[in-house]
Amino acid sequence: MSALLLLGTACAGTDPEQAGGMAKFYRQTLQWSSCADFAGGAAIADAGFQCTRVMVPLDYADPDGPVAQIAISRRLADGAKVGSLLSNPGGPGAPGLGFMAAFASHPIAQRFDLIGVDVRGLGASTPKVVCSTAAEFQAQRTDLDNDFSPAGIAQTEQEHRDYVARCVERTGVDVLGKVGTADVARDFDLIRAVLGDAKLTYFGGSYGTRLGSTLAEMFPDRIRAMVLDGGIDPAAPMIDWVNFSAGFQRAFDAYAADCATAPTCPVGTDPARATEALRALLNPLIDRPATTTDPRGLGYLDALSAVTNSLYSPLAWPGITAGLTELAQGRGDKFLALADLFASSGVVDRDLQTAVLCLEEPRVTDRAVAADLDRRTRAVAPIFDDGRATGQAPLDVCAFWPLPTASQPRTPTPTGLPPVVVVSTTGDPATPHQGGVNLAHALDASLITYEGVQHGVVGQGVACVDDAVLRYLVDLTPPPAELRCA
Repeated sequence: MSALLLLGTACAGTDPEQAGGMAKFYRQTLQWSSCADFAGGAAIADAGFQCTRVMVPLDYADPDGPVAQIAISRRLADGAKVGSLLSNPGGPGAPGLGFMAAFASHPIAQRFDLIGVDVRGLGASTPKVVCSTAAEFQAQRTDLDNDFSPAGIAQTEQEHRDYVARCVERTGVDVLGKVGTADVARDFDLIRAVLGDAKLTYFGGSYGTRLGSTLAEMFPDRIRAMVLDGGIDPAAPMIDWVNFSAGFQRAFDAYAADCATAPTCPVGTDPARATEALRALLNPLIDRPATTTDPRGLGYLDALSAVTNSLYSPLAWPGITAGLTELAQGRGDKFLALADLFASSGVVDRDLQTAVLCLEEPRVTDRAVAADLDRRTRAVAPIFDDGRATGQAPLDVCAFWPLPTASQPRTPTPTGLPPVVVVSTTGDPATPHQGGVNLAHALDASLITYEGVQHGVVGQGVACVDDAVLRYLVDLTPPPAELRCA
């Protein structure tokens, strides 16, 4: 598709944020071109998307200082256009440039320009957060860090210090301090204006719901419509490790109950003993990888990754069954292939995710608290318990982060926010249902409840959900009260 030139139609006016040093950002022109020239954009280059970069201040308090370039993609509406639909797939750290390609054949694409965004620090945006090389990332796949003896804890914590030092050296503290959710929210509001939309129409999933609640708090009068799928309680950490792990245990239990209906189920026909059967298959990999055609073999972390990532959706459950069945026979090819897929798919940029979480989450710097967190996590999610607990645990990477926290979880109190829609799945493994309920309450939003076991549901073929969401986005008609879908 040939490149075209568009002028951002939002000009400096009465908005004080567009005055002075900010005017150049709001008045910038956008040069659209093939997404094939953007990192991660090749897959959408022939799907009707074009890409560009939007210039934003690295530090909004210093608009005359260094700038960042935010990569965005756009697919023009097929029909009568309502506006632009900006999006965020989650993470934090999930690449967004190609996210909206999944909606290209959805009715939403008839009425909205679909806008994907690689948030600051990520993907095709610059500057990028870089802590690990590809080789270092691959090495982490075999570094178990499960020795909770004093010597093992000391070694793990030194590895964390070394990782943080690499982040500082390769990225710089100035950039690391400016990748938080509030800065991303400011970017989205600026992108909205440069695209020519008077108000923001937004779809966010998972961490994208935290971005959504931040947008609601910061710019309530600039929001037209907002759909938040897989909601995170704004007053809770983005990742509460105990609840997060418990969610995956429940998802595994659901898988095990489904698997148990077949006599050949690799974790047995008694769901109550499925976790025990899983551990019996995974634990030996700690000391000896399973044989694979690939000379690497299947290690413990890769096997656990294959299982855990396949719990996000029942559509992936057959991969668990196939992998465990093969593992019971002493081979690990299927799980290694799955682990490779998850590692290479760019589902989440781990470096940016770490930077955001360390910047915004409550930090654990007390070893007694870290040990208690490890104990409680193992208790609620035995699928993650390797049986090697000692009652002690290392501090995580964020304990050694070189910057103070930029924000803390809190309940937003927006004034003038229009109706918002939250979608929450009862058996969501990664963002527990209650978090969505709490988010809806905090934003006085309509809540759509989906009865299922998966992470997110909008755009996945559930007509009850998608019809209500489409009607809301196009006509601003909220869904019926307490709508439940199955």
